[in-house]
Amino acid sequence: MLMVGLTGGIGAGKSAVARRLVDRGAVLIDADRLAREVVAAGTTGFVAVVEAFGTEVVGADGELDRPALGARVFGDEAARRQLEGIIHPRVRARTAELALQAPADAVVVNDVPLLVETGLAPSYHLVVVVEADAQTRVGRLVGQRGMTRADAAARIAAQADDARRRAAADVVLDNDAGLAELDARVDALWQARLRPYEENLRAERAAVGHRGPCVVGPDPAWPAQAERSIARIRHALRTRLGRDADVTHIGSTAVPGLPAKDLIDLMLAVDTLADADALAGALAAAGLPRRPGEWADNARGVPGETWPKRLHGSADPGRPVNLHVRVAGSPGWRFALLMRDHLRAVPSARDEYAAAKRRWAREHPDVGAYAEAKEPWFDAEALAADDWAERTGWQPA
Repeated sequence: MLMVGLTGGIGAGKSAVARRLVDRGAVLIDADRLAREVVAAGTTGFVAVVEAFGTEVVGADGELDRPALGARVFGDEAARRQLEGIIHPRVRARTAELALQAPADAVVVNDVPLLVETGLAPSYHLVVVVEADAQTRVGRLVGQRGMTRADAAARIAAQADDARRRAAADVVLDNDAGLAELDARVDALWQARLRPYEENLRAERAAVGHRGPCVVGPDPAWPAQAERSIARIRHALRTRLGRDADVTHIGSTAVPGLPAKDLIDLMLAVDTLADADALAGALAAAGLPRRPGEWADNARGVPGETWPKRLHGSADPGRPVNLHVRVAGSPGWRFALLMRDHLRAVPSARDEYAAAKRRWAREHPDVGAYAEAKEPWFDAEALAADDWAERTGWQPA
């Protein structure tokens, strides 16, 4: 199943997106509803809240007086964290239970208001953020929830800002134009990305990418997109490795100012290829299934020699990724890091490569021919990069 994290600032329209996704067939897990359930009267959460904050947060009906509790923690960082320490673990446990009950082919949408604030983004295959102008949100909170403008502005200010949410977002849905436009955007997201992503994930296959070597201009969003994928890989492998996985952004999209195919290249370093094979299942479950076939790097400077590796691709049709799994210390591992750092440090080498890329793309519309045309340049780059490494004392990070 596909796990989608849905979030947005208060008043942005997150609930409208959730309803539309349910209409399309998604399974919704509402963190706000669960947060109420896990502290309902008679639960261990209720007892813990009363012990922490006193009987004054209990209403006449025997349930928690949520406005009183909110007033108690609002503006008090220590109290807020204490309350979160009671509620969040219980919500996560209940969320896991509900996800296990969903069908195997489900798109499970987790509606989590504080997804960014609680650092949950890497635990989802995809994060969707709903966004609207701050004044639009204030107007909605005043008109729909009866807040004063001052209270609405304070609630907005207490949450993560738009820039922080965008940094965690794979998809940003703008909700300034009205419900009809928002519904159309949700429908397009469901049809073009969520449903195909789930199908690819279940089949353990990478999404079909662009058929030709389409080189595009440098995109300043590439590094952030790479970091989100790296965070997901580390989250997926954390229990298997007992540490953060050694994952790095490599290739052309890791070099500022360099045109490239819109394909993020990442590298996972392992001790042996047996270790790589042991991690394949966890990577597939995280949305990076292994690409079939045998894959190897050319050992630059040693004609005819190759060094085997494993290659995984992204099941997400909206973000092509290649994950190269290489043995740390191998020639392919070293060259990937060296070439990236050399092109970052030497603008003339970067610009030469950029011009060559555009020429190869014009002359070789076939991916195979394009890759073959690059080989002589890579051999020359290996020599130039080695000279640069020797002069500067470069070592792999």
